[in-house]
Amino acid sequence: MKEKIVKTAEGQRMNVLGDNQVLKLTGKDTGGQFAVIIQNLPPGVGVPKHVHNNDDEHFHLLEGEVHFQVGEDEYTLKAGDMIFLPRHIPHSLRVIGDQTAIVRLTVVPAGAEDMFIELDKLPEGPPDFEKVTEICGRYGVSFV
Repeated sequence: MKEKIVKTAEGQRMNVLGDNQVLKLTGKDTGGQFAVIIQNLPPGVGVPKHVHNNDDEHFHLLEGEVHFQVGEDEYTLKAGDMIFLPRHIPHSLRVIGDQTAIVRLTVVPAGAEDMFIELDKLPEGPPDFEKVTEICGRYGVSFV
């Protein structure tokens, strides 16, 4: 493993169920330790309640406002705020307000980025939730 510099305009661009993402660092870059994804979440976009069984997530909100439900608790994050979500804890999120939220997502250990790469390959239009569930399940993510 060696150092890697990723410039602002670099990274693998993906459209994951309407969420424009840029994969900045993969497990191949970090020896499997972590992956970093920049997410551009439009107003109103969200992810239903789900659980990660294989990884922890760290969200650093760079712009916008995002509401998280974590277990029974609820939090609203604004630019500059961070939240750590350990594996096995059900959570959901939704962009609130009228501004796109830009989030730096770090996944530990790496691996979930491959799920996003697979989801990017789904056809445009309304998602086939059964197919989404199948793909996510292969990476230890289940909807609850």
